[in-house]
Amino acid sequence: MVKVTPYVGASGVQANGHKRLKVICGSNTSYLEDLAWVGDKTPLTLADVRVSPSNAVKPNMGANELAEALNRVLPFTAKDDNRPVLSCVNFEAKEGKLNLVSADGFRLAVVALDYDDGEGNALITRDDLRGIANALKRAKRVRLGFDASGRLDGKQNLILDTELIRYKWTSLDGNYPDWRKLIPSEFKTSVSFDTVEAIKAVSSLKVLADSKAYPIDLTIGNGKVVMANPDDKGQAEINADTDGETIKIRIDGSYLVQALKACGEMVDLKLTSPSSPMLFTTSGYQLVVMPMVIQEAIEAEKLARAEQKAKAEAEPTEQAEPSGVAEAVTDEVTEDTEPVADKPKRKRKAKEPVAVA
Repeated sequence: MVKVTPYVGASGVQANGHKRLKVICGSNTSYLEDLAWVGDKTPLTLADVRVSPSNAVKPNMGANELAEALNRVLPFTAKDDNRPVLSCVNFEAKEGKLNLVSADGFRLAVVALDYDDGEGNALITRDDLRGIANALKRAKRVRLGFDASGRLDGKQNLILDTELIRYKWTSLDGNYPDWRKLIPSEFKTSVSFDTVEAIKAVSSLKVLADSKAYPIDLTIGNGKVVMANPDDKGQAEINADTDGETIKIRIDGSYLVQALKACGEMVDLKLTSPSSPMLFTTSGYQLVVMPMVIQEAIEAEKLARAEQKAKAEAEPTEQAEPSGVAEAVTDEVTEDTEPVADKPKRKRKAKEPVAVA
């Protein structure tokens, strides 16, 4: 989209100098001087051109709100062309919320916005959405909706109206993973800290890395987050509000920085174990990040399996006569039993322990 308007100076009136037109294309802005768009062979004509908004829009969400949501999910789409569905942003309107979802196999980002215009779903590729966030920041009114007209596959198109232009994207033909099942819900440790201070700490450790990959060890507990280089070359501490068990987990440094920038300001981080997904949360935003495998994670998994095995072995093999509705008892009739009026007596097997999944 290219927008051409008369150039207005700092005084608020149209400039009378050399710069007569202001040209905006995406995030780029330039100016054209008087007669700069004509050449020696251009026929001399006079024209009166008026540009004014003509697209009537009844907004159903904020332009800046939607722009920020796109900026929070686009970095976490897959760059691999072999996974076309994961290279999309999943727009899902349901139960009064518009969820923007992205994933790349190692991270999952979800933004939830208020939305009262029914239900809909569309998969829009990452490349189609480039530059839209910047354009939305210049829009005054925005309306987002879904349209299935012209589609024979049951999919819906995504419609985005502003006062200047209408965007229409064709949804990719594919099924997005059930992302709700991938968000952890049980945690043993939680921490809240300032992302600005954390990014400074990560930057100070990055300079010690020998390659572009720079893992960061996070030790969370006792009112602080300790960030360290795996080779013990450096360490940084930031104050934090911690709750639960002390835990140590390793994360890719670039993943951590992207997560902190996407969250902004204060962030809540929740963890279960050194090998379980990490959940970053802030108002209306969730980001799941897989950690890197470390020895502590392996040992924690072995300990958990050993405890589960010991608990199973400690359960009794025989129990007293059960008296519950959930028990299963197997009855067996002796071979020499003959049909009689009274119900024959039976032998009972001892109840075996039932493993609860």
